[in-house]
Amino acid sequence: MLVKKYEHTTPIMIRPATPDPAQDRAGRTMPAPTLPERLAALLHVVRVLLGHGRRLVETVPHRVADVEFAIVAGVCGTYTLPTILVRLQRGILRAMALERYLLSRADKGREIGFVYQRERTPAKPPAKPEASEEAASKVPGGRPEPAESGHDEKTPRRPAFDPDDLRIPTPEELDAEVRRRPFGRTILAICMDLAVIPGFCTGPFWNQISDTLMNYGGSFTTLFKMREHREISFQKERDKKPDSWCFAWRHPPLETVRQVLGYLIGEAPISDPFDPLRATAPP
Repeated sequence: MLVKKYEHTTPIMIRPATPDPAQDRAGRTMPAPTLPERLAALLHVVRVLLGHGRRLVETVPHRVADVEFAIVAGVCGTYTLPTILVRLQRGILRAMALERYLLSRADKGREIGFVYQRERTPAKPPAKPEASEEAASKVPGGRPEPAESGHDEKTPRRPAFDPDDLRIPTPEELDAEVRRRPFGRTILAICMDLAVIPGFCTGPFWNQISDTLMNYGGSFTTLFKMREHREISFQKERDKKPDSWCFAWRHPPLETVRQVLGYLIGEAPISDPFDPLRATAPP
């Protein structure tokens, strides 16, 4: 059999195709843009809390009947499952709204500024009786003129965030809320809804929450007052149930927390916490 040889083969020149900019961008690994330092730290805190809330929603329905679940119910202030789930859902939605807002700032390269708690001006002392009588004498019928303020002093003022209120704001309301409020107050609201306390967190992560509250307008006083309020409510609920298990739920050891949650908040894995291109879609 004869085999024909080609000693001088002309190489085939393949002209490269005109690069498609869209395809080139899609196939190339683009370096992630650098996030502003403070914004990146806050975004990390938000995403750890968001991951905790989502896992807690999955855990609660299956653990509510366990003796050890009292440590979570105590922080929530109730054993009532629908109430716990509503608060968890609200905390998740608020964290999602804050995440979206931070990512929108990251796209523009905008850093976040510190916001510290301002000392409140002491309330003015009540008017002297003689002043009230003098005002009454100038009005026909002897009645004092109505106050110019539109707030009725007999009606208690409703706090900007009432954790005991089970209403879930709309996505539009939450987006507007995280834009106008100090970040520390939003983190505080998320922590109260997601049952986040120091004993459930790793030391480093609780330090990050503490820094966030101190540097961005949060309040430790509000957080611990709410915790105390819910512990009292939970104890009253248990007192009405003689068959409640005898369990030390107030200061559980870390092993019990890991048994109930499956982790300490801050050590549970999260996906790409500093990835600015990964955002939580609106609900």
